[in-house]
Amino acid sequence: MLGAFAFSVTYGVGVADPAEEAPPPNPFEADIRAFEAQDAESMPPERQILFVGSSSIRMWNTDKWFPDRGIINRGFGGSTMSDAVYFFDRIVAPYRPRAIFLYEGDNDIAGGRPAEQVRDGFVRFAALVEEKLPGTPLYYLPIKPSAARWDVVDEMRRANCLINVVIRDHEWMHYVDTNEILLGPGGTPRPELYLEDGLHLSEAGYALWTDIVEPLLPE
Repeated sequence: MLGAFAFSVTYGVGVADPAEEAPPPNPFEADIRAFEAQDAESMPPERQILFVGSSSIRMWNTDKWFPDRGIINRGFGGSTMSDAVYFFDRIVAPYRPRAIFLYEGDNDIAGGRPAEQVRDGFVRFAALVEEKLPGTPLYYLPIKPSAARWDVVDEMRRANCLINVVIRDHEWMHYVDTNEILLGPGGTPRPELYLEDGLHLSEAGYALWTDIVEPLLPE
């Protein structure tokens, strides 16, 4: 297993302290403090399964879809890959999860960041997992196609491909294909799987995601 530094250097990405990844003040500080307040009141047991990422994680009712599976949901809407890195020490490391499911990159591409930058952010996140939570499997849910962001779907797909190249080199990382099921015969998003905004998944969409992810959850 490569050390975190060697892992990042392999992909030409420097290792940064999580607290230096995004300049303060971070717009998600209130969300993170809310998570910390929940933990102060009732800290989840260690070795549960962590779902972390943007609104696609936040809006996934993991208590409903994965009852009694020990899921910690740390989704914060609007976040980017760099935010997941920045807050790693506060919403990932403390739980010492037995597996991590990550969804980020959607807002990065929508905000004009190139696919390479999203890939580099993933590498930094993965390096932190390897350094601080060695042996923890990391599952990446690729950036989903959506009608609302169809104008940047090619860049999203490129980011997914670049990240998958990284994942294929590491047995402890996994690329979870949650995208194909969202597309119809013409290769465009199935409207019934999304909310009216054409961006976020509907309950029907989450049902399909759950069917794919549930068998991957470690016991």
